[in-house]
Amino acid sequence: MDIIEKLKGKIVVSVQAMPDEPLYKEECMLAMMKSVVTGGAGGLRVAGARDVRNAKQFNLPVIGLTKPDKLPENWREIVYITPGIKEVNSLIEAGADIIAFDGTSRPHDGCLVEEIIDTIHKAGRLAMADISTLEEGEICANLGADIISTTLAGYTLESGEPDKEPDFKLLKELVELIDTPVVLEGRIWEPKDVKKAFEYGAHCVVIGSAITRPQLITKRFIEEINNETNV
Repeated sequence: MDIIEKLKGKIVVSVQAMPDEPLYKEECMLAMMKSVVTGGAGGLRVAGARDVRNAKQFNLPVIGLTKPDKLPENWREIVYITPGIKEVNSLIEAGADIIAFDGTSRPHDGCLVEEIIDTIHKAGRLAMADISTLEEGEICANLGADIISTTLAGYTLESGEPDKEPDFKLLKELVELIDTPVVLEGRIWEPKDVKKAFEYGAHCVVIGSAITRPQLITKRFIEEINNETNV
């Protein structure tokens, strides 16, 4: 079955941690992958060659990307998700089925978005463009990206400050505008968000923090209780 078709109607779980977080250790990330696969994940989105190689053992579509070890303070202004050809090649070598890259309008690392897509396709892999605006999604679709994802909506200067909810408006507009499969990713916390995404035409949904980032899950509960206490 075609990889994109395998993802249709599925929940993809983003299993990621930064190097300064306790779960970043290889055995921890592998255990997390096993846990979400056991729970029914239809695919994995992981960062770095190490985790791509480990994710391949589960016989599910693997979306690979790279990120810096530490995000700079101006992260909203710069490209940091698979920013250049070197990073793309490292993911190809590791065996990623789909390579996610920054598909925004911001300057990339010595290359153009179309060169990233071309490199991915020449290796026989699929290109997932992480975008933040409708215009970026349309451009990447026209350049030949195989999947468009709302990953960066609300996390760039061009897309403004994020809402608490997923960007359903952008999802709906993309689905209506382009024929390329559209993925909803970002700020998905409840099962009702997933249901709404599919009602709006999402090809699949990527969930990260709500499943695999214990520190953020805990913080969310604490903040909710504090807000109620301060009313």
